[in-house]
Amino acid sequence: MPIKVFIVDDHYMVVEGIRSLLKNECEIEWMGHAMSAASCMAYLLKQKPDVILLDINLPDKSGIDLCKEIKDQYPSIKIIGLSSFNQLSFIQKMMQNGASGYVLKNATRQEILEALDAVVSGDTFLSIEAANTIKENKDIVVPIITRREKEVLLLISQGLTNVAMAEKLFISAATVDTHRTSLLSKFEVKNTANLIRLATQYGFI
Repeated sequence: MPIKVFIVDDHYMVVEGIRSLLKNECEIEWMGHAMSAASCMAYLLKQKPDVILLDINLPDKSGIDLCKEIKDQYPSIKIIGLSSFNQLSFIQKMMQNGASGYVLKNATRQEILEALDAVVSGDTFLSIEAANTIKENKDIVVPIITRREKEVLLLISQGLTNVAMAEKLFISAATVDTHRTSLLSKFEVKNTANLIRLATQYGFI
């Protein structure tokens, strides 16, 4: 099955540029584009793409806020942040709001294809520039966590057990434990108390 791709960007040349890069790829189905947050949400009432390439600067709403809105209403849709800006704060906020990837608008055809394949497979994808930005700021970087990890983190802060969290999130206790272990690793702490302390410090809780 081809990957159904939709782009949200208010610059027509960007839309056309990416469309031209992907138009001959048999594994990609181009679903069209929207030039505002409102038209994007209207489109999603009728059609459901697999992946949205989402500009972070839109005329009527921040793409960062739109990312959260889409993920809240359509959690199965994967989102890749699309930006001219290689700033740490933008990358972090997009990922924290549910994006599965972040690429710059100067991305090559191969990089976009790799990003699409990665997120559809359930992985995270950062462009080389975005990944380097995170590495360069390693000493001060706020951990990037997935939407599900953020949900687990909030429930941990409420004192719920793995079993209680599993019931609330409709996943297995083993999956909850995997997310808990991942959170400890990302925050580089060894216990729940320090996890909650740092998460609060970074504004996750």
